[in-house]
Amino acid sequence: MTETIREPWGLSVFGAGSVRVEPQLVRVKLAVDVLEPSPDGAFQEAGTAVTRLREVLRRHGIPDTSVSGSRLTLSSEYNGYGGERTFAGYRCQASYSVETGALDDLQRLIVDAVEAGAHRIDSVEFDVHDKPAMRDEARRRAVAAARRKADVYTREAGVRLGPVVHIQDVDAESFAQYRGHGGGGGSSAGDLAPGLVEVSAGVVLGFALSR
Repeated sequence: MTETIREPWGLSVFGAGSVRVEPQLVRVKLAVDVLEPSPDGAFQEAGTAVTRLREVLRRHGIPDTSVSGSRLTLSSEYNGYGGERTFAGYRCQASYSVETGALDDLQRLIVDAVEAGAHRIDSVEFDVHDKPAMRDEARRRAVAAARRKADVYTREAGVRLGPVVHIQDVDAESFAQYRGHGGGGGSSAGDLAPGLVEVSAGVVLGFALSR
């Protein structure tokens, strides 16, 4: 079936751009999570684990300002459902987010944190210090990719590329849909080198056309 353009006005193209750099810091999200028969026992066991964990972080040179944590929370825990439901104890939890630039020390840090009493490692996320600057560079590359695509279309169609009359930023949720249709300048996530932090941007440019 042939598609028709009901209101022809010019040329609209999508461009994508990405920037990839070595990570400069890492955020580790971990948690103290204990289950004890009594509330006092749960608080005491969790408090002891938190104290040991703080000592480990300081020993690794991580200042308190780089650690964000929650207060100890206490809840009742049960096993089973309905008539077979039985009381299991009192669960006491506290979660922490630890940020450090010592990437080479990451494995030792995680091992020491677990040995000190961190019962869960919820996530390990690599990042960079100046992500907005990376995003701006990705946007510049997206615009350049859109212009390259527009130049090809107009040259092959025998028309001249006019001024930009419309600019639409493509947000993160829509970006995957555009890239799925072969956006210029981007590349798939599957070919990323391990350990690199990628920041991407997408843009739709609308150009006027002339003969």
